[in-house]
Amino acid sequence: MSKWLIYSIGFLAQILFSSRLVIQWITSEKQKKVITPTLFWTLSLIASFLLFIYGYLRNDFAIMLGQGLTYYIYIRNLQLQNQWRKYPIFMRWVLLFMPVFVTIFYFNNNEIDTVKLFKNEAIPLWLLILGIVSQIVFTLRFIYQWMYSEKNKESSLPFGFWALSLVGSLLILIYAIFRKDPVLLVGHLLGATIYVRNLLILKKQDA
Repeated sequence: MSKWLIYSIGFLAQILFSSRLVIQWITSEKQKKVITPTLFWTLSLIASFLLFIYGYLRNDFAIMLGQGLTYYIYIRNLQLQNQWRKYPIFMRWVLLFMPVFVTIFYFNNNEIDTVKLFKNEAIPLWLLILGIVSQIVFTLRFIYQWMYSEKNKESSLPFGFWALSLVGSLLILIYAIFRKDPVLLVGHLLGATIYVRNLLILKKQDA
């Protein structure tokens, strides 16, 4: 597959991720408090799947890991907002099992793909470790958000979510620079700016 097409998939995913943040940011600015619109989770789900595919095509385990860990948390938040059942049942089943199908297909290729994934010359071991740590930190924000939302029985984005988002995003920016990945670089530059703004809104909100 051509690099142009691979990067197109990645940029489309980042456009959707950025759109969800812009929508959430504008909504929060209007309400003078941090809001979590349903569209935030819908765009997150679609973008996560596309970025998972991008990571697969780039033989980038760190990207695949990050998206694989958060994908089902997006679905759970849609359930908490009572929006998941509004999707057609066929679409729900496709969304639920598509990452599983992609993973099975991936490992059915056995040694060839595994070697590409973990012994990619473009990603030395230290950089792979940085990418994995970055994605884990970035993913922890949604694990924290999920536990917080389950405890409060509503989908919300607390202060800890935005703090972990900022730290994870900065780590991924470092990874993107060394990896020379324009998709991650552009996406997380905008993301880091919005994370800082949400932290400031929350600080004023709690003052």
